[in-house]
Amino acid sequence: MTEPMADLHARGRENFASLVEDGDRRLDALFATIPALGELAVGTVYGHLHDRPALDSRTREAATLAAIVAAGMVGPPLSVHLRTGLASGLSPAEICEVVVQTAAFAGFPRAVSAADQLNRLFEGHGLPIPPPPSPREVVLAHLAEPEPADDVAEVLAEFPRTEVRATGPDRVLVSCFADDEPVPGAVLHCRVDGGEVTSVTVFRPR
Repeated sequence: MTEPMADLHARGRENFASLVEDGDRRLDALFATIPALGELAVGTVYGHLHDRPALDSRTREAATLAAIVAAGMVGPPLSVHLRTGLASGLSPAEICEVVVQTAAFAGFPRAVSAADQLNRLFEGHGLPIPPPPSPREVVLAHLAEPEPADDVAEVLAEFPRTEVRATGPDRVLVSCFADDEPVPGAVLHCRVDGGEVTSVTVFRPR
């Protein structure tokens, strides 16, 4: 049964407010002239799409940012989704990488326009310019040159094939496999701060 738009809108406002500080007031200001547009947009994006289970919130926000840059929307949509992207667990470097990736398919003029606006938005949010490397980049560099006495070196010697996936702005999971095994023999939970790996927890099957 189709959910009424009024219910989707109410849930969308709750979801948005959980992601963006003072979100209710921001939505009221953005859609002050056309509240019906706010009901439709917020109900669709944050009431319906936000809760669909096929994508995690980080992936959904990355796709949204790519679409915004590709469409040349460097005003309120980019500003809003920078906030919601950060709140959903994207790192600033990952957001920048989305712009780089989009440039190849949507054109450099739109990507450059987005970069120009992100300069101002990053400054307004107190984010470093340029941002530190993404958590995945930091962990990949750590895996490439582990300390000889590190647990990581021992795990990689036994399970050299890896799949590296960021799960948040400071968290990365590394699944480690023997060459021909489909199931990981160990999983590394890595914490990242700035450009450094600050902790690694090794999980092995019992």
